[in-house]
Amino acid sequence: MSFVRYPIGVLIMAYGGPNSLSELPGYLADIRSGRPTPRTVLEEIAHNYACIGGKSPLLAVSQRQVAAVAARLDPKLFRCYLGMRHWSPWLEEVVGQMVEDGITHAVGLVLAPHYSKMSVARYLAKVEDGLAMYRGNIEFRYIKSYHDTPGLIRALAARVRAGLEQWPPEERSEVHVVFSAHSLPRRVLEMGDPYDRQVRETARLVAEAVGLAPERWSWSYQSAGRSSEPWLGPQFDEHLRALAARGIRGVVSLPVGFVSDHVELLYDIDIQAQALAQELGMRLVRPPALNDDPEFIATLADLIKARAASWLPREQVAAIH
Repeated sequence: MSFVRYPIGVLIMAYGGPNSLSELPGYLADIRSGRPTPRTVLEEIAHNYACIGGKSPLLAVSQRQVAAVAARLDPKLFRCYLGMRHWSPWLEEVVGQMVEDGITHAVGLVLAPHYSKMSVARYLAKVEDGLAMYRGNIEFRYIKSYHDTPGLIRALAARVRAGLEQWPPEERSEVHVVFSAHSLPRRVLEMGDPYDRQVRETARLVAEAVGLAPERWSWSYQSAGRSSEPWLGPQFDEHLRALAARGIRGVVSLPVGFVSDHVELLYDIDIQAQALAQELGMRLVRPPALNDDPEFIATLADLIKARAASWLPREQVAAIH
């Protein structure tokens, strides 16, 4: 396909989440590929969502992010769409809407900076499913990862500084920063998956940007799934215990693998880990996720324009560079 019909589509993708507790069984069934969710697991997850207001804030946050990206793109050249992997608006249906709208070329980006065959690749497979389902012929270009993009690193570094500023200046040198990301099954390492390398590289780059000495920061995974196979670790709770045993009493939590506030942050860190920290005599601070942070949004818009550069009018390409 060579002729570009404007606007170019921009498909921004997120995980999805239930909009009420009544939607939770269906949401979990989709994540579990139709397998029934054990009652104990359903009750536990329902409790977690009840503690953060009875629904996921992810849809509202993602809509704000997409609207903010769209505001930075020329509407004559780009049209933005939001699709979710596991809940409404379903990715396949959004691709169908793009086909109906006459989109011929599109850039796809997942609101997750790190690539894995077990995460980002599955979003892209759903886009292909949507094209097949709606007999579409859209040429997609994907931004598969952006874990080391300077704008992302600057935005995350600003969050670390905001966290450290919660302590008086004379105490900040004693505060430890824990970077984290969503755990995946340990077999991703055997698959040669880049996820573990990328999330740790993001953490290192942010630590360097802030000027943290090596002993002032560390790495942890969080929110491991409920399955019997081994998951990447250490998990956040066991890591907190280890830090407490070293005498550390102040911790800034920065989950670099998440760009939106949702249950893995609002419950797993802000409630569950916070309770453990208090039990251990520690002070735990988590700055807000990036959400629609202007630096982050500008970074996404720049990535999209760069990926679409050869489709754009010559004067637009010159403006990008």
